Amino acid sequence: MKIQVHEVGRERSRIVMIEDFMEDAGQAVELAASLAPFPRVANHYYPGQRRLVAGNEPAFAYFDWICRALPQILSEVWGVRRFQITEAGFSLVTQRPREIQMIQRIPHFDTFDLGNFAVLHYLSRPEKGGTSFYRHRRTGFEVITADRHPRFRAALDEDVRAYGPPAEAYIGDSTPAFERIADYEGRFNRLLVYQGALLHSGQIPDDFDFSADPHTGRLTGNVFLSAR
Repeated sequence: MKIQVHEVGRERSRIVMIEDFMEDAGQAVELAASLAPFPRVANHYYPGQRRLVAGNEPAFAYFDWICRALPQILSEVWGVRRFQITEAGFSLVTQRPREIQMIQRIPHFDTFDLGNFAVLHYLSRPEKGGTSFYRHRRTGFEVITADRHPRFRAALDEDVRAYGPPAEAYIGDSTPAFERIADYEGRFNRLLVYQGALLHSGQIPDDFDFSADPHTGRLTGNVFLSAR
């Protein structure tokens, strides 16, 4: 494993990137394939299918193994001494641009809580798109907390009045409303760890096929953690 810690944007948020995370990441792909087909995500803005894995399932051993590799990183980078898994599963982006809602066409955040973390393990080969991080131009926000959220929402309305609704597409490079401040390719067996309050978005290339097959689609292993 090769571990790098990056500070991105004006707010100098930290993102941990680990290359060659698993000795045999192909095992994780086969594990995901054994759980397919994944259900369509309901009441959630994730643009595709997700198979959540509970702690009493054999597949949970993969996510538990990920979390056992993180304590030293979380402690040294963010000062987190203890944490718990709040959600774990495999995900596939399957919704085409014409199928996503307007809110899904701009960067999003997972939580207001700076003590909550996202762990993203890229499992597609060949690469199927990575993850980018953004600054909202009108507010300057790169991180959305509860106290910032009302101003952010009001500014989004101003953006629509000024620039019109976002294009019917997944966001990629910078736009009039958002500036891309960091971009991570979705290299096979690369793992990212970041605070869920950061504005971010998956990168969906022009030739994306939106496959629902874990062997051919944009497969990721996802873990969400909460500091205790």
